[in-house]
Amino acid sequence: MAIAVAFAMVAANVAPPAAAAGRRDPVRITRFLGEQRLPHLTRFDGTAVGGLSGIDRDPATDTWYFISDDRWRYNPARFYTGRLDIDPVSGAFTGVRLTGVTTLTRADGTPYPGYGKPGSADPETIRFDRRSGRLLWGDEGDRPDDRNPAVPISPSAVRAMDPQGRHLGELRLPRNLRLTDGERGPRRNFGFEGLAVTARTITAVTEGPRHEDGPLPTVGRGAPARLTVWSRQGPLLGQFVYPLDPLPAAPVPPDGEADSGVSEILPLGDYRYLALERAWIEGVNYRVRLYEIDLRGATNVLHRRSLEHGGPYLAVAKRLVHDLSSVSTPEQNLESMAWGPRLASGECTLVLGSDDNFNQHEVTQFLAFGATGCP
Repeated sequence: MAIAVAFAMVAANVAPPAAAAGRRDPVRITRFLGEQRLPHLTRFDGTAVGGLSGIDRDPATDTWYFISDDRWRYNPARFYTGRLDIDPVSGAFTGVRLTGVTTLTRADGTPYPGYGKPGSADPETIRFDRRSGRLLWGDEGDRPDDRNPAVPISPSAVRAMDPQGRHLGELRLPRNLRLTDGERGPRRNFGFEGLAVTARTITAVTEGPRHEDGPLPTVGRGAPARLTVWSRQGPLLGQFVYPLDPLPAAPVPPDGEADSGVSEILPLGDYRYLALERAWIEGVNYRVRLYEIDLRGATNVLHRRSLEHGGPYLAVAKRLVHDLSSVSTPEQNLESMAWGPRLASGECTLVLGSDDNFNQHEVTQFLAFGATGCP
């Protein structure tokens, strides 16, 4: 059945649907419209605001949705609604305010359990489906690793809910994206991070490589993430390789920590997307780049157990749109991305948001840009 009714997903091995007629111009950032922040641990309706890892907008009502990856550190898994004040003529970005908060609930109507408990949720991305009025969200799940051996497996998922946060269904995942307690499947904290919805497809991307697909990125080498495409009508259409960049700098000290991955995607059609790629490097801070990617011509790797040893493949094409280090205000842990309103100039607006990790040294930041070439 279609997503407007329920999820029913069956594996298949076919290419993405053909593009609609006509060629769109590439996306270009035309100008920086401004930055707004929410104070650390802002209180709203009895909740602590933070960990905002996904944003989206209902264009009919100009309502914005913000999903938090809090897992009972302060409050249960939830999303907020709100407004971003972007002037339709000048494009000036002058304010952000929250208007509501909703708890995410399971099929039995109860909130998701907290961190470290079976069935806990780790919300990382949210999308408003304008065709059904429902919301989709990505749950990165959880699993044990060397540092956290006692953590139980909580499956990752792409789920649908109504505006009241009530569970409506979820996608059937391919076997290679199921979390395990061994060195198989997605790594801990490198599961679903980005989600895109179009009139015909639903797409999710893992933040980084699965265990079988090779090591994490280093300064000298990138890594493959998997981008999975479903049809809204049911079948799983394919899986493709997103090529992560090498780390943009070495950590300080040299044995310091660093990680890198895809933090969000945004559709430009059924086969083109914007991709937000974010790295954190000890002693360097965050580095964020925005890319346009194209699935056409990429190898369908759905049935490949390993990308490290399974033979050659063609990854998705990738073009740099904007290096966020050029923005006048320092970028933070940018994890979310959505289209805003169209301006009188004909430009569209692109909004990026940061996850402060509930850390007093980080911020909840929203950056707005003017852009052309948008859908």
